Amino acid sequence: MAQDRTPGEPQPDDLLLAAAVCREALLPALGEDWSRPAGDLTWDCRRTLDHVVDALLFYGGQVATRATRRLPRLRDGDPERPVEELLETVGTAATVLAEIVPAAPAGTRAFHPAGMADGSGFVAMGCAEILIHTDDIAQGLALPFRPPDALTVAVLARIFPWAPREADPWAAFRWACGRAPLPDRDRLAPDWWWHCAPLSEWDGTRTVRTVPPGWS
Repeated sequence: MAQDRTPGEPQPDDLLLAAAVCREALLPALGEDWSRPAGDLTWDCRRTLDHVVDALLFYGGQVATRATRRLPRLRDGDPERPVEELLETVGTAATVLAEIVPAAPAGTRAFHPAGMADGSGFVAMGCAEILIHTDDIAQGLALPFRPPDALTVAVLARIFPWAPREADPWAAFRWACGRAPLPDRDRLAPDWWWHCAPLSEWDGTRTVRTVPPGWS
């Protein structure tokens, strides 16, 4: 699997890369107990993987319809789906979003609770969902996980522009997602969030969550 890329704004193909590194990291644990908690989440490892599919399809639906509000969920878990199939479905859902975003007219915006996101915002959020939840699952299953630095840097720059650039990219990403502290920064509270509107609209402050999470 190729991991070399030029740092910059995330591209639709980065969703496929994120899905591929997710599968590569988690496939060795198919025979493990996926009912273990996923990191610090209240979900277990299997439900967390299921949620990644939910989130990617939700994003795709929002973009495809140019939604100006949160639409009803396209999917809210599939409890009967085997883990091996869920890993494949993450790739399918990532591909759906990767195809929808470039097909939308230039300038398309769609609703996300964090703001009216553009295409690059949805791509970056999709990558972030895959990467951080793969890490959560890897924590629960005692697996190593670190995605390509260039992918991490691109996602950080797009939706976490306040993240420290001098820090290790993966450590900064986990900090920005409220998973861990940095040597010089405390762990963020559960109100952490991202900036999904165009970067030209960023006001220079860290975005914080103002509404409850939409998933349970």
